[in-house]
Amino acid sequence: MSAPKKSPEELKKIFVKYAAKEGDPDQLSKDELKLLIEAEFPQILKGSTSLDDLFKELDKNGDGEVSFEEFQVLIKKISS
Repeated sequence: MSAPKKSPEELKKIFVKYAAKEGDPDQLSKDELKLLIEAEFPQILKGSTSLDDLFKELDKNGDGEVSFEEFQVLIKKISS
């Protein structure tokens, strides 16, 4: 499940591009996360990982959105 290596700057740009689609530009909603993953990291949702499971895993504080810090957990996971 490895992703192409992207620099921290590229990852931030990707995050902001999708987070800005609706609501808070510093947070990803579930829909925004889905769009981001489908477009940028489609290999993540191959296999047994569902978007709901992934969202729950990333949304550490349970606020219903994923911050950039929470998003970085996913990047570390798929980059290893």
